[in-house]
Amino acid sequence: MQNVTLVGIDLGKHSFHLHGQDKAGKAVFRRKLSRKQLVEFFATFHACTVVMEACAGAHWMARKLSQFGHTVKLISPQFVRPFVKSNKNDFVDAEAICEAAARPSMRFVTPKTESQQTLAALHRVRQALVRDRVCTINQMHGFLLEFGVSLPVGYAVVKRLSVVLAEHQLPPRLVAILERLHAHFKYLTQQIVDIEKELDRQLAEDPVGQRLLTIPGVGPITASLLASELGDGKQYRCGRDFAAAVGLVPKQYSTGGRANLLGISKRGDKNIRHLLVQCARALMLRLDKQSGRVVDWVRAMLTRRHSSVVACALASKLARIAWAVASSNTVFDRQASVPAL
Repeated sequence: MQNVTLVGIDLGKHSFHLHGQDKAGKAVFRRKLSRKQLVEFFATFHACTVVMEACAGAHWMARKLSQFGHTVKLISPQFVRPFVKSNKNDFVDAEAICEAAARPSMRFVTPKTESQQTLAALHRVRQALVRDRVCTINQMHGFLLEFGVSLPVGYAVVKRLSVVLAEHQLPPRLVAILERLHAHFKYLTQQIVDIEKELDRQLAEDPVGQRLLTIPGVGPITASLLASELGDGKQYRCGRDFAAAVGLVPKQYSTGGRANLLGISKRGDKNIRHLLVQCARALMLRLDKQSGRVVDWVRAMLTRRHSSVVACALASKLARIAWAVASSNTVFDRQASVPAL
């Protein structure tokens, strides 16, 4: 098997299916290995190119196999699917990964470092806790409304639930349920505060995150998440590529030489896109207290476009600025010219 130059791996939880081929694209071997056998196999195998889909466990496996001298590449699963032949099975998937990797125009995913993965996991936990807190608040509002108690929108009133319960005659069992939900609400809030403190500590030690904080409208949560996703930014050719990766560029449906641009594509990481749009809206709310070329550009856009359109356009511009700040190892200059859309 010394002539093997490319190995495709169909990843699984416990079993892994390998497809190896030579320089001409001819299949050389097929194997099914356990996780332990897979590591032992590549530890003694000659250096070659190993390709996997960018899914669960792929980044750890990429770092592990790179230690053995192999060139590891990750492909987005959506780019592998068109190369699956006939009926689908694990070996066919591994072969399709090799076929996709052999395309000269194929785009690959840069493996994340251990710190980037850890930071991304922390953000996902915070996002889940925030979602659970919203569900808890909505439950409390709903139960109270069933008994004729209507509270203002938001969770400011929920914080002083004891006052609300004292003002209304409610069944004791319902009061017990609401108190239990209120205790859960306080627990979730404390967990979110603790995670945000941990994010602040990590952000203080990250030079990329500190530079991202200089961008107008970008706060600690967004800067921390962008730092974990961007790294040094070298995996993207330009700022527009990063904006396209998070779905903030127009979706195109063109034919016959006629360009037809639709709304934003909404591809990529939904959380990053959501945070960038919120950063844009936060900046737009404080235009009278801001200055610089970006602010002047926003003011000019608002005179001829709807605020929601401007928010998405500004979010795309912030994504490009974030890439420029991360890749060029610099801070944001408010008076510098801004990237064109």
